[in-house]
Amino acid sequence: MKSILKKSWPQGITETLHYRFGEKPLHEYLIQHAIDRPNQTAYIYYGNHITWEQLYDHTSRLAHFLKNQGIRKGDRVALFMQNCPQYLIGHYAIQMLGAVVVPLNPMYKESELKYFINEAEVKGIIAGQELYKQLKNMKFSSLQFIITTHYTDFLIKDLTLPLPEELKTTKREIKETFDLLASITTIHRLRKTEQIDVWKDIGLMVFTSGTTGRPKAAMLTYGNALFKTAATVQGYQIEQNDSTLAVAPLCHIAGMVMGVNLPVYSGSLSVLLTRFDSEAAIKAVEMYKINKMYTVAPMNLAILNYPGVEKRNLKSLELNFSTSFGVPVDKEMAERWQQLTGGCLLFEASYGLSETHTCDTFMPMDQIKFGTCGIATYHTEFRIVDMETGEDLSVGEQGEIAVKNPGVFKGYLNRPDATAETLREGWVFTGDIGTIDEDGYLYFNGRVKEMIKSSGYSVFPEDVESLMNDHEAILQVAVVGISDASRGESVKAFIVLKPEYKEEISEIDMIKWAKEKMAAYKYPRFVEFRDSLPSTSSGKVLRRLLKEDS
Repeated sequence: MKSILKKSWPQGITETLHYRFGEKPLHEYLIQHAIDRPNQTAYIYYGNHITWEQLYDHTSRLAHFLKNQGIRKGDRVALFMQNCPQYLIGHYAIQMLGAVVVPLNPMYKESELKYFINEAEVKGIIAGQELYKQLKNMKFSSLQFIITTHYTDFLIKDLTLPLPEELKTTKREIKETFDLLASITTIHRLRKTEQIDVWKDIGLMVFTSGTTGRPKAAMLTYGNALFKTAATVQGYQIEQNDSTLAVAPLCHIAGMVMGVNLPVYSGSLSVLLTRFDSEAAIKAVEMYKINKMYTVAPMNLAILNYPGVEKRNLKSLELNFSTSFGVPVDKEMAERWQQLTGGCLLFEASYGLSETHTCDTFMPMDQIKFGTCGIATYHTEFRIVDMETGEDLSVGEQGEIAVKNPGVFKGYLNRPDATAETLREGWVFTGDIGTIDEDGYLYFNGRVKEMIKSSGYSVFPEDVESLMNDHEAILQVAVVGISDASRGESVKAFIVLKPEYKEEISEIDMIKWAKEKMAAYKYPRFVEFRDSLPSTSSGKVLRRLLKEDS
């Protein structure tokens, strides 16, 4: 299998991974940029150019403030914000102390927050002002302080991009919390960062459901982040003179790699948006000549369908790695994108999971194969394992995906049984089903726990969704299993129609079409049209909520 995994390695890209400033935590890369290029812009936030020196200065001051609040190596501090410069500052300030970043999705509600904060024994929280209402009435045994921040603190008068609603609110005083901006303007920089063992010390805890059970805190080292960032930068040839767009949620592991880690590792310019908006993204590309970016497929589709987009100038774009969330990154979309942008490559970004700091694969830019997740990235091994016997399967055979590389996590916090189930002799058993073809490309076929058992057959939602997407009327589709007395489970499809097909096609028409295209056990017996599908902030469709509604 090892030889197969390297068979399609792209021409002109070395197979040896090189760390640009050595095996150091990423906050040391930030410090180095501030020394080497203090006045160069690091991030642009709706027109505010934040230099490497300014970013380091704010970060170092916040680290000193956190230290004065009692934060020490190994302590957990949560970030509960939308995308903003304060998120970057908070992330690296926490890690300068050897403490652990705990990202909390801004969509979380009180009951979810209570579970996550208690589970990770969070000692401090940095939160957006508008989100503080979710926290103010709760008590936590471990929590010692809350810092709040208002997104407008890092805006300037001369805005260059349209603002989302969160950035149009007025700042207010919250007496029971510390204000981030006030805290960093009244304190000196941190004199010395904490000594870090990059491959042993935990720098990040990301909550994930793993293969089973309630969400668990996956413990990731500073080295996990360094390795995956370096591999992504080198595999996709991100250079210091590139301009990138950070629009995916920074609290999500993929958005973190692309928006928090990648610019700081590579030294490239990043345009940061609080949330995706078609006009803001298009204008950002035009104004700042963005040439490389990460998206999720619904973002690309929104831009492709944006009124008048064909008259806009997106010619600076060269490379767009994207993730298929509800909408496939297929050849048709890639060709439309290439035509719109004058040649930009669009393809599936990678396969990965929280337990491996994501990005376990990358797509060879000279050998793009649609429908796959690409090939194994640097220092990465894959196995396809029979779920019943545990034996390794051959090329082309379907089984559970297991992965091993320097991005593999240390385990789940306080969950030895779950850790032992998932992490075995350095291999992460992902709970995902897939195959590897004769050229070394990985195919993701679905999640074991989302598998539908219909008439004794295994049906994977992604498989049915891919087939359904061949229908010209479908904009977005998600599939779940529902109870069926005779079959055990039957397939139900939730479909968002393209606007021009609404009222033109019925649910019965769709079922008849699917029956002609799929095996009898696989085609949807039930179809429900919807205006939209529930999704995470990163764009991933929440099949769980659809199943609960069925």
